[in-house]
Amino acid sequence: MAERILVTSALPYANGPIHLGHMVEYVQTDIYVRFLRSCGKDVVYFCADDTHGTPIELNAAKHGLKPEEFIARFFEAHQADFREFDVRFDYFHSTNSAENKHYAEYIYGKLKEHGDIEKRDIEQAFCEVDKRFLPDRFIKGTCPNCKAPEQYGDACEKCGKAYSPTDLVEPKCALCGTPPVRRKSSHLFFKLSRHGDFLQETLRKPGFLHPGLATQLQGFFESGLADWDISRDGPYFGFAIPGETDKYFYVWLDAPIGYIATTEKWAKETGKAKSALDYWAEGSDTRIIHFIGKDIVYFHALFWPAVLNVAGLKRPDAVKVHGHLTVNGEKMSKSRGTLIAARAYLEQLDPSYLRYFYAAMLGAGVEDLDLSLKDFRLRVNGELVNNIGNLANRSLSMLAGAALEKRLAPATKEGPGKALVEAALARVSEVREAFEKLEYRNAIRVITEISQTANAFLQNAAPWAKVKTDVEAARADLSDAAEVAYILGALLSPVIPRVTEKLFAQLNAAPLTFEALATARYPLLDRSRPVGTPEPLMPRLEEERVNAILGQPPAAEPAKEAKKDAKGKGDKAEKKAAEPKPAEAKAAEPKPAAPAAEAAPGEIEIGDFSKVVLKVGHVLAAERVPKADKLLKLTVDLGEGQPRTICSGIAEAYAPEQIQGRKVVVVANLKPRMLRGIESRGMILTAGSGGKDLSLLDPGDMPPGSEVR
Repeated sequence: MAERILVTSALPYANGPIHLGHMVEYVQTDIYVRFLRSCGKDVVYFCADDTHGTPIELNAAKHGLKPEEFIARFFEAHQADFREFDVRFDYFHSTNSAENKHYAEYIYGKLKEHGDIEKRDIEQAFCEVDKRFLPDRFIKGTCPNCKAPEQYGDACEKCGKAYSPTDLVEPKCALCGTPPVRRKSSHLFFKLSRHGDFLQETLRKPGFLHPGLATQLQGFFESGLADWDISRDGPYFGFAIPGETDKYFYVWLDAPIGYIATTEKWAKETGKAKSALDYWAEGSDTRIIHFIGKDIVYFHALFWPAVLNVAGLKRPDAVKVHGHLTVNGEKMSKSRGTLIAARAYLEQLDPSYLRYFYAAMLGAGVEDLDLSLKDFRLRVNGELVNNIGNLANRSLSMLAGAALEKRLAPATKEGPGKALVEAALARVSEVREAFEKLEYRNAIRVITEISQTANAFLQNAAPWAKVKTDVEAARADLSDAAEVAYILGALLSPVIPRVTEKLFAQLNAAPLTFEALATARYPLLDRSRPVGTPEPLMPRLEEERVNAILGQPPAAEPAKEAKKDAKGKGDKAEKKAAEPKPAEAKAAEPKPAAPAAEAAPGEIEIGDFSKVVLKVGHVLAAERVPKADKLLKLTVDLGEGQPRTICSGIAEAYAPEQIQGRKVVVVANLKPRMLRGIESRGMILTAGSGGKDLSLLDPGDMPPGSEVR
């Protein structure tokens, strides 16, 4: 029987809208699930709204709503945001459901039956005005660790230290502001401390958790695993604990049970399983994988496996953890304007851009990732639009032209076109392995390299010129380039599904999967079928639209935008002077004889310098220019589809083989000029005094066509 895989994302809290930090996890998980399906795996993907607890009760009261009414608003809004970001759950449920109540009571009963529940008296803050105990968010005061004022009763938002509500200094009721008194109350504890050996064994299992995180969790064992308070006093929005009076399950008991409850609801509605226990029973052949953020590792890697083990249910096989999102290098914050709602993004941009960027940034580790709006725009334009999109558009547009009549050429028995396609197929295994290991950035790197190679093939073949003299040869070259576009569509389908759907339609070909690629041979396309109607897969990202997701006008920092320092560092290396020094921004071409007394360059306005367009170029080829000791003839990819020829006076400092394959900074809007009978369309920037003393400016690992500011 084929292995079944059940995948979950952490449950979003029904206390506010989805933001772009949330979307890191849901996009990461959705890509993985789509990849597994493309490989032919039996996989289901579940999620639900996390709906119980103090914050929701408080927020609902502020809005004059019952908690049930309050969470209903977000239930629909969350699903709409996920749907429009192309995140496809098999089922999305709610923890405030009959299924969740059933399994919470079932699991609690098992814990109690095995002697893992203990009742203890604890001292708590109590508000005599509101007649209620004050857990977590119902109490405020000064942090006992860093002394920050106005902190809630569970953890300090400034220093991150966790503590008990009774630890707060000068506490007050969050509802009425009255200082509370202390009263005792009986609470129910899960005896987590009894399960240290089991949990250590779980953490040692290969693939269960990132090794670095498993090491961090050892701190809980060294200080002694604390038993877990799973109850809250009423009034509390949650499920009442059977057999107890005015006691409710703490939200972190019933929240992860929502994974099981959602499986149950899906089974009932689809009939694809008898019950959730088909997947969650101990001994099930299902592989269970949780995707979570690094802030909730404790619950998923310690508390949750222990609870499932005592209850006789299947434990997760893997917990995949990602880092947090920063925006322009800063923590997401309402006050800083960097907390971007998913809806605010969707009102401006296609979700495919962000799905691609997240994939290009995500690895299997837990490091944070930064949504630099500038890097986002440059990377998407340079790789997705100018490289991958351009390959598809330039090959299909010519095939659909009047000369070629949408007809593909018969497959060739040998030649550079067939070799191109077979080389692309040979790299599919690299992409597959990267997706399997959650190394999405490696997958994207290989995909862009395949596309760059195909663009270089087209550039060398020049079918736009060949079609004038040899129509069938041009058709053959373009047909082989279309084959590579077809392969790229399959490789990118988990990442940008709506874009690849367009591509398959334009190719007039069935969607290609990883499963099919495993045995694919040249040719992949049915050469007897005409191609469809081509159009650009995606427009370029414009700065104004990108900045609009922050509610900012374009060029929010005009001084930085106007400075194009010659080192290509953009706003990371601002200059004190507005004008570049000659030695720092030297045009790398032969210099005319200088006058005896060269006058200092006059000052220019920022507007003058902003006319200069600097871009990242990738040197595809380099050769010496006959009878010109200082000149090299370079073929440079600027992400424009067709590389440029640029003559550069760097031959004394660099041999052709030293510069081939390097990234350079190019003045892209310089008027063409003839040098030694060669039309040079651009200028390479260097630093140094000239001759052998020249150094190419390194723009870093940015794609061709990226702007240098």
